[in-house]
Amino acid sequence: MLRTQSLRSHYALLTVALVCLLSLLLGGLISRDSSQRIRAEIGRDLAEVSYTMVDRLDRDMQSRASMLQVIGSLSALRHPGDSREVRRLLDELQGKFPSIAWIGFTDAQGKVRASSDGILEGASIAQRPVFLEGSKELFIGDVHEAVLLAKLLPNPTGEAMKFVDISLPVRDDAGHLVGVLASHLSWSWADEVREAILKPIEETRQVEFFVIGRDRTILLGPRELVGQKLHLPMMQNLSARQSDWAVQQWPDGKQYLTGLTASQGYLDYPGLGWMVVARQDLELADAPVRAMHLIILAWSVVLALLFAACGWLLASYVTRPLRTIARAADRLASGEITVIPEIGSPREIARLSHSIRHLVESLTHQHAELDALENRAHHDPLTGLPNRAALARFLPRAQQRNQSAQDGLAVLYLDLDGFKPVNDRYGHGAGDQVLREAASRMRGCLRGGDLVVRLGGDEFLMILQVAADDAANQARQIAERTLQALAAPIHWESQQLLIGCSIGGALWPQHDADLEKVMEMADQALYRAKQTGRGRVMLHGEAPADEPQ
Repeated sequence: MLRTQSLRSHYALLTVALVCLLSLLLGGLISRDSSQRIRAEIGRDLAEVSYTMVDRLDRDMQSRASMLQVIGSLSALRHPGDSREVRRLLDELQGKFPSIAWIGFTDAQGKVRASSDGILEGASIAQRPVFLEGSKELFIGDVHEAVLLAKLLPNPTGEAMKFVDISLPVRDDAGHLVGVLASHLSWSWADEVREAILKPIEETRQVEFFVIGRDRTILLGPRELVGQKLHLPMMQNLSARQSDWAVQQWPDGKQYLTGLTASQGYLDYPGLGWMVVARQDLELADAPVRAMHLIILAWSVVLALLFAACGWLLASYVTRPLRTIARAADRLASGEITVIPEIGSPREIARLSHSIRHLVESLTHQHAELDALENRAHHDPLTGLPNRAALARFLPRAQQRNQSAQDGLAVLYLDLDGFKPVNDRYGHGAGDQVLREAASRMRGCLRGGDLVVRLGGDEFLMILQVAADDAANQARQIAERTLQALAAPIHWESQQLLIGCSIGGALWPQHDADLEKVMEMADQALYRAKQTGRGRVMLHGEAPADEPQ
């Protein structure tokens, strides 16, 4: 009797130990691998979103500087006569662009002749950088406070107002300095950009964003941190427009997944040396892995108790099939691909083998769910199209495949025409429907082996497999087909929404052996297509046609 009980006790303990070991081994391996993958995906997402905001800030600054250059070339300023006419022009400009907090026109000595709402008229700003630098050339100053101007402007929030200066010289036909067109842009526009681009991800994933000045001062971020200096190790060797991510320890002592992009400006705007940083608490990023690990442990406890009860009831004659099961489990724990044998008799052993198989299947299912999570990280949640991360994985394979087949690739950059007016007039719901429908139509224009990617906003990229001897013709056929597909009305509730598309393309390796340079050529071709009238296709090296296609 004692020997029988001792055997059952040892058998039950052995079963519990085996199940726990199997669960801990598989759970540990899966958790470690999953943690690394999830961190990498989240980190790349943070770097990508920081790049998006840097690009948007640079583009906005460049567009505002270009707008002032156009205003500065008007005859009303180059040959000033009636100050009231100049003031009317400046008031109208400020009304059209609320981000302009103040704009004024000075004479050559720095005295304000006319300004929006008449603020500072008659005052001299000759000793201020906005005049001193603007009298020489186009000047774009960094974020700063203007105490006097802040007192004169409405400030509903009561918070300290910050501005960005843009000024430029105004010269007559002989090249003599007539005056300076100076403006103060409200820094609140940067927060509006953040709200528009980043608010959804901030709320759903608890991500924080910072705009860092050239001197590492926090210009935009959580209110309690604005004005403080931020020095992170990853900032030291980051070149302009380079994006990177890493796990960093911040001044508060916590570790964060951190994505960072440095600005280098846009077109003729050189940039102000800003950086955009996105961070997520490392504990929050690892939460899915910890939850999965707890599920694995719970399964281990439940199954261990179940197997212990079964083992207690089994007799000594069943030890041989149990050893068979144990050997299979050991092989599985060591990483070999094997299957837990299913024992048909006796009934208790059959139950035990089935339970272990169920455990392995459950852990495998957990791994499959993590793979699905990784797949979602490579696709745009709105349109279902692959995103930049998927593009980064696709390009090397496509390049290698086409090199071996002696074929080529066509890169098409696409930008929706008329999307912003639709989005502004009918709301984000209509804008989302336009993006989804446009993505669906783009897919329908592709062939097997082609790829369309949403880069962000209303920008898309197509990678086409093309024959080397007919690359340009095939690329143009796909592009024309896409133009026609996107020109058809999109139904939204009771409205018919009309958009268009501009496409710029380049060919690899015909235009360049470096695929990155080919993508830049396609982007430049898109820019020329939009400049020459939109709604057209332009490949690299082609002269623009007189009329849209």
